[in-house]
Amino acid sequence: MIGIEIFAGAGGMATGASQAGIDIRLAVENNPYAAQTYLANHKDTTVIIDEIQNIKEFNFERKNQQVVLFGGPPCQGYSYSNRKTRSNKNPKNWLFKEFIRSINLINPDWIVIENVPGLKKMENGFFLKTICKDLQDLGYTPNAKILNASNFGVPQNRERIFIVASKYGIAFEFPTGNYIESPVTVGDALSDLPKLINGSKENKLKYKSRAKSDYAKEMRQKKRIVTQNFVSKNSHVVVERYKHIQQGNNWKEIPSSLMMNYKDHSRCHSNIYRRLSESEPSVIITNYRKSMLIHPTEDRGLSVREAARLQSFPDDYQFYGSLDQKQQQVGNAVPPLLAKAIFEQILELK
Repeated sequence: MIGIEIFAGAGGMATGASQAGIDIRLAVENNPYAAQTYLANHKDTTVIIDEIQNIKEFNFERKNQQVVLFGGPPCQGYSYSNRKTRSNKNPKNWLFKEFIRSINLINPDWIVIENVPGLKKMENGFFLKTICKDLQDLGYTPNAKILNASNFGVPQNRERIFIVASKYGIAFEFPTGNYIESPVTVGDALSDLPKLINGSKENKLKYKSRAKSDYAKEMRQKKRIVTQNFVSKNSHVVVERYKHIQQGNNWKEIPSSLMMNYKDHSRCHSNIYRRLSESEPSVIITNYRKSMLIHPTEDRGLSVREAARLQSFPDDYQFYGSLDQKQQQVGNAVPPLLAKAIFEQILELK
C-alpha cells in the first residue's frame, strides 16, 4: 500500500506507517526544520516543503496499489487548553478542508486523520460532524474514535482522536491495544539512558546500562551509542524548585517562597513542574520544556532523546533545528507505535 502524508510534521505517523509496511511516497510539510527531520529519517520519501494550500497536484505512480492519505491538521484550535481561538471563527480550525481538497486530487482508498480529543466536543461536535459528512459526500465510510497511546505500548497517557475512512464501504473497527492491563512505564522507557546534567549538550553517549525492558530493547535496536542527549538549561531557582517535587507530584510541593515570580501560582496547570513517576506511563508530552516536566530521578528537564523514547520514536531517529525546534517536533508528533496499530489494522482489511 502507498502512503501520502499531509501536515506531516517530523514524521511520527510516517514512522508508524512504515513500521506497519506502508510505502510512503510523498509528504507535505510547511515547517523547514520538521521537513528536514522527516526527510533525514524517511530517505525514500519525497518531501514537499510548502503550505498545503499551494499544492495543486500529487505526482506519484500508483501501479494498481491501494493508497492511504493520512496526516494531522493543526490541532491547537481544537485543544481544551486553548481558551482564545477554540471556535469556528479560527481559520486554522478549517484546514481540514485541505484534506477534502487533497482527497479529490488523489482519490485514495483509505483516509486517516489524527487530532486532539477536543475535536469531538468542540462547538458541540460541529467540526467532527462536518468532517465526517464531507467524507461521506465523497463516497467514503468514516468512523472515529479516541485512543490512548498507553494502550498500544507507548509509555505515555496521550489521547488522540482518529478518523479512518474507507472507499469500499468498510466501517473500520479500531484496534483495542494489548497494553491496557500492563502499560509500559516511564521506568521501562528511560532506565537505561545515560545520566545527564541540567543543560546537557552531549550528542553521543554510551547507554547507562543494558536494556532493562522489552520496550527499551525495541527502541535501542542493539545500538551502543545514544544520541541527542540535549537538555534545556534551567536557572538556579528552577532547579531548586525541582528538588522539592516527589515522583508523580507537581508544583504544589514547591515552597511559596520559590514561586514569587508567579502572579498566582495556585492557578498553575496540574502538569506544570510535574516530576514523572517511574512506575506509571508519562503524562502527555507536548512542549515539555515550557511545562517544566521533570526527570523521575534527576533534578532537570527531559532530554530530546528521553522525550522521543516516551513518544516511542526509535533511538536512531534524529531531529533537526534548534533545541526548541527539536523539542516542539517531538511534542507535536503522533506516537509511532499508536500510528502503527492503526495502519496494521487497515492493511488487514485492504
